[in-house]
Amino acid sequence: MTVRELKEELDLIAGIPFNLQRLQYLDQGILMDNATLKFHDVVPGGIISLRIWHYDGWTELVLAAVEGDSSKLSCLGVAEDSFYRTTNSQHFDDKQWKKWISQRAFMALYVASHRGHSEAVQYLLEHGANCQGRSPVGRTPLHVAAAMSRLDCISLLLKYGASINDRDAKGETPMSLACRLNRSQSRRRMFLFYWMVELGTKDPKDPVVKKAFQRVKAGFGSKKENKT
Repeated sequence: MTVRELKEELDLIAGIPFNLQRLQYLDQGILMDNATLKFHDVVPGGIISLRIWHYDGWTELVLAAVEGDSSKLSCLGVAEDSFYRTTNSQHFDDKQWKKWISQRAFMALYVASHRGHSEAVQYLLEHGANCQGRSPVGRTPLHVAAAMSRLDCISLLLKYGASINDRDAKGETPMSLACRLNRSQSRRRMFLFYWMVELGTKDPKDPVVKKAFQRVKAGFGSKKENKT
């Protein structure tokens, strides 16, 4: 396995976007993406440390998103009306500034969605975070929310325009990812929303929606899984 391949897995497992990860082993420096773990003498059972790039305030932003602290996020440059500045960003022109803010808002949304912090996700979406944005490996916030069965976050992301059909770099959609990981509740929530859109209703208790949902329920997996 290469370091890059490990990072791609951690993008999903830890919910930290690939490009913000800094991997270290023992007292070595940063592990090189294109090198193998064997090249870096990583032994079975060895501990690799995951750190966040500290430049431009990314560490503080990720930690606030991990905590789901909306008040901290509001002070860390996730909206265009923010007064937050770093040594680097204070030199940006208007276009660069907007792009930087958009990146920060997306990264915070990605992490908060993975951790299931629905209040923080709500805050970020209300302030313009792009739920259709993608991590460097092509994953959307819905991919990681579905993978972790963060049901409230799934509902919010879908409400703001996230798609269950977006494919990541490996060709997986949020729905196929939920299937592979046996996240039956994630699949149900996404299917329910799909049928509500198809039938033009916002009421999940609509008899027509319930009837249509029952028809596809058998496709969710085994009876044992459906009871979980």
